[in-house]
Amino acid sequence: MGCVHGKCCSRYPSSSNDDPRDFAEADPYSVQRKHLLTERSLESVPVPSHNFHLEYSVLTQRGYYPDSLDKENQDSYCIKTKLQGDPNIHFFGVFDGHGQFGAQCSNFVKDRVVEILSDDPTLLDDPEKAYNSAFLTTNCELHNSSIDDSMSGTTAITVLVIGDTLYVANVGDSRAVIAVKDGNRIVAQELSTDQTPFRKDEYERVKLCGARVLSVDQVEGLKDPDIQNWGDEEIDGGDPPRLWVQNGMYPGTAFTRSVGDSTAERIGVVADPEVSKVQLTPDHLFFVVASDGVFEFLSSQAVVNMAARYTDPRDACAAIAGESYKLWLEHESRTDDITIIIVHIRGLNSAAGSTDGSSGINSRPALRKGKGTSEIPGATGSEVHRSVRSDLSDLQSCQYHVSMNRSPAIVVPSPTCRRPLEV
Repeated sequence: MGCVHGKCCSRYPSSSNDDPRDFAEADPYSVQRKHLLTERSLESVPVPSHNFHLEYSVLTQRGYYPDSLDKENQDSYCIKTKLQGDPNIHFFGVFDGHGQFGAQCSNFVKDRVVEILSDDPTLLDDPEKAYNSAFLTTNCELHNSSIDDSMSGTTAITVLVIGDTLYVANVGDSRAVIAVKDGNRIVAQELSTDQTPFRKDEYERVKLCGARVLSVDQVEGLKDPDIQNWGDEEIDGGDPPRLWVQNGMYPGTAFTRSVGDSTAERIGVVADPEVSKVQLTPDHLFFVVASDGVFEFLSSQAVVNMAARYTDPRDACAAIAGESYKLWLEHESRTDDITIIIVHIRGLNSAAGSTDGSSGINSRPALRKGKGTSEIPGATGSEVHRSVRSDLSDLQSCQYHVSMNRSPAIVVPSPTCRRPLEV
């Protein structure tokens, strides 16, 4: 989602090993070779303090906007290893810009947040405080920059790896999810909670700040504006509640937190991140950091199920991006920008964390089900993924029948290289 003047509202088009996780020996690509579809080398970085390593890839796909075919990709991402020169600190982030200057905002924020964290001497002593400071400082700097952020900004979902602990900071409605081994199932655990008016706490907070919370239909007089109940996000996500000033039809943001958006800031949109903490255990297989373009029509469990079908995170990124793109075109006349980072946790043994079967999640706020989350608590790695919104195509052949004249940049996974993660 986003603001009505940005990329997200079609009614207001924008102007502008033996460890089961260690399967490197089965990888059809060497680290030195480029992936056939993503044109990326497989990246890997050690975490020597706990004797495991992270293997990761990223993919970003420009959206298809029929009314603005040359519209730039407003998503950006940042992967920074060895923060502060420490081989045990690594950063992964996705930034989803919106509004006329959304690309400039997302690029500014992805650079400054990691720079500030890199320069903060208190990072290891108090990562949560450092995270808060980094986002709030960046927000101030963006306001004071040459970028007009009055009606533009960016959401941000970031994961900071410090030894065997993840610190996840979220501002907005992008998402981080971790895959947890539970017997013969792989279960998706959300590491962030989307910050939208569907959340009662966020709704009440912005109302106290003077926001009108109404769907577009309510603003236009097609529905009763006094009904302040929009049901479930999955059901009513097509016309979500948005934030408006008291006497105007702007800014129309469908999120309650962002960086930038100085106009929306006056009615309660803040840059304060919600930070969750996860201590990794051998049951944690991989995590996904992605923009809401991925999660609009795919549940967190569906994304994890798809990612678990591939040993190579590059193939997994391509598969998920391709399916997300396809689903957008089935439900809309356009697609959102799509960005996804997948990080495999390889070689983490029992000495590195608890083995009591718990997820190791200690988060603030409480985690919840996300868009389209299946009531089925988990699935094996070889199970065809599920989506509540749509009957998905058979993944046996890994073929995605998307009209290629929509966007020549669309990617699909390599059918011959699909290998499921075993649990």
